[in-house]
Amino acid sequence: MHHPQPHISSPDSAATAAFDSKPAKRRGSYNCGRCGLPKKGHVCQVSSSTPTSSSTPTSTPAATTTTATDTYSSAARPPRPPAPRQPYSNLRRALSFDDIDTRCDLPEIDLDGCDSPFPGKDMDPDNETVSGGLPAGCLWEVLRRLPPAGLLAAARVCKGWRETTKRLWRAAEELRLMVPTKGQLRFTGSVLQKCPSLVRLSLKMESDVDATMLACIAFSCPNLESLEISTSNTAVNRITGDELGRFVADKRCLMTLKMDGCSNLGGFVLFSSSLSTLWLSDLYSLSKTGFNCPNMKEISLEFSCQENDTTDLTAMVDGLGRSCLRLQNIHIASVRLSHAVVLSLTAANLRGLRMLSLVLGSEITDASVAAIASSYSRLELLDLSGSSVSDSGIGMICNVYQNTLSRLLLALCPNITSSGIQFATAQLPLLELMDCGMTICDPDSQNSPSDESGHNELPNAFNSKLQLMYQKLIIKHGRLKKLSLWGCSGLDALCLNCPELNDLNLNSCKNLHPERLLLQCPSLQNVHVSGCQELLIGAIKGQDSDNLASVENHFPCKHLADGSKRVIAPNFLSQQSSDDDKKGGRIAGRQCNVIVD
Repeated sequence: MHHPQPHISSPDSAATAAFDSKPAKRRGSYNCGRCGLPKKGHVCQVSSSTPTSSSTPTSTPAATTTTATDTYSSAARPPRPPAPRQPYSNLRRALSFDDIDTRCDLPEIDLDGCDSPFPGKDMDPDNETVSGGLPAGCLWEVLRRLPPAGLLAAARVCKGWRETTKRLWRAAEELRLMVPTKGQLRFTGSVLQKCPSLVRLSLKMESDVDATMLACIAFSCPNLESLEISTSNTAVNRITGDELGRFVADKRCLMTLKMDGCSNLGGFVLFSSSLSTLWLSDLYSLSKTGFNCPNMKEISLEFSCQENDTTDLTAMVDGLGRSCLRLQNIHIASVRLSHAVVLSLTAANLRGLRMLSLVLGSEITDASVAAIASSYSRLELLDLSGSSVSDSGIGMICNVYQNTLSRLLLALCPNITSSGIQFATAQLPLLELMDCGMTICDPDSQNSPSDESGHNELPNAFNSKLQLMYQKLIIKHGRLKKLSLWGCSGLDALCLNCPELNDLNLNSCKNLHPERLLLQCPSLQNVHVSGCQELLIGAIKGQDSDNLASVENHFPCKHLADGSKRVIAPNFLSQQSSDDDKKGGRIAGRQCNVIVD
């Protein structure tokens, strides 16, 4: 039997026999652990405090082919050749953030670095200690905060770190993945098999996606509860309605489904007892729609803005209301929204409805508002952007939702005036967000496109505003936090007295005069002024500085005992500082951000 021979042969036969009787010895690395050069006749010049990862030359072949040193005794297990370690440059990333390039055209390798010497053995983070004396529990908390590329690099440090990263992969419950153009199925499958406990998956597709991707997800993630698929500008979603229906029916744990680019569905019928949230965008010409989801609580359906869309929204909403009685949030965006669709929705009598968003429906009128108000009197959010609602509709909204409504969005509603906006803010005390973008528009700006095209008639929606010319807006509200007036080119005067307002959008308010602007908003943090006059931007910055100075100096003063000098009251100062600390902010450190771009 041939035994391994030592480097230097000994003439002593007794020594040779003694050597042969010993178990085989596993050799360590023949290269220096600091610089990567051969150890024989080598005196390392690299300081021991220099990290190996930064001192190892990447151009040295020996440094990239070094085998892992086995620190376990050869008596504990029979010798075996060590698994070769792949160069780090060839490691294919398991996860990808938006700012990290994803590579999938590399050879198939183990994402954990190399195979574990003890399959099935796991570390107890409370009792085990890894290399360097660091507790495994502490190492776990550090590594779990690393991005995927850093986690892969940490797996190559030592065996203890590699075992910890393996456990991290197995314990992962949420994964955000950017799927590259080449080899998307191989890449996605190799990553998903590392995460058997995955319950939430988000994919960003850079190439076309079809039913094979759904099959890969269904096979690799048996306990999936949330799936989100978004596509880039160049990718096409080729999943059909039948394929989507089969996927939803097979995944009995699926609770959330969000998918972009659904223009090729053609129609769908969904059966699921667990699905509670459904978001589908870019829908087009659905021939059939069916919902059998008794636990559905939130649905968002966005259709492409094409006039030749043939989807029967009335029948779709009618079926939705009859089978999904637990709906709380509804969002539908389509140019085919009409008063008939609203009547079909109100007939469903969804008692739990709290948020209703019907966007881009130009045929939705004040009569539609009356139907909504009579059927759903507990709405907290109402979005009728792009509709033909007027100030009369706002009056009905204020009468019904005075004690519930906190968010009102009426952008792109040309029949609304500044009087209606002021009335809404005065009658809705719980209002925290209001969007009135493109409501108060300049008639001259509406004339210019028609003059260039040779048409002198304006759309009917703007005819009633020709005589109004420029308008002024005065709002005083104690709870309003966000106000959007983007595109209100017909607004020339603005006065805001909102102590809780922190975000104000004045983009494209090009006719707003600086001398007719008054902002009494001490909590204001962001003001968007893209497309506004330079003088207006300067006036906003000046008023913010004045408000800041007035707040800082708003402390009571008193005279000394002899009446010689006025000083700030110490007791009030201490009380004021303690109150500010409780709120988590300092008034003196706040400064408004004026965003131009």
